[in-house]
Amino acid sequence: MSQLRVSCFSLSLDGFAAGPEQSRENPLGIHGPEIHDWQFDTATFQQYVLGKEGGETGIDDDFVARGFENVGAWIMGRNMFGPVRGHWPDDSWKGWWGDTPPFQAPVFVLTHHARDPIEMLGGTTFYFVNEGIHAAWRAPGRPQATGMCASAVGWQRSSNI
Repeated sequence: MSQLRVSCFSLSLDGFAAGPEQSRENPLGIHGPEIHDWQFDTATFQQYVLGKEGGETGIDDDFVARGFENVGAWIMGRNMFGPVRGHWPDDSWKGWWGDTPPFQAPVFVLTHHARDPIEMLGGTTFYFVNEGIHAAWRAPGRPQATGMCASAVGWQRSSNI
């Protein structure tokens, strides 16, 4: 079995996973939600990401559910973690997801700016890696099954991981 899996992943036809001008008010950028709207109403998205009951079942929900199965760690880019650019002004920003992120596993955030790890509720700890994707891939204790998010996929492809 592969150690790396990209799943439950939305891209526009021209290769974007979010729109331009991401901000705290507009986390997916302009028109970004349109790329992912197929999964927002699924029961799995409602449960894992929003912490709500209900939602649609069927083929889209099955696909989203498989994206959360057997993931021991996640790798994401800094834009997925938040809208803060440049050096971290302080430690107040802890991600888009509130106190209980949906990942329930270690998350390695690729960034140019070091930051201490953030331990969250539900089993998620964010580790900030500024030595490139290979450092995240070789991190001590990184489980074998790793999921990747958006821009990290491009780095992975160009790094032969």
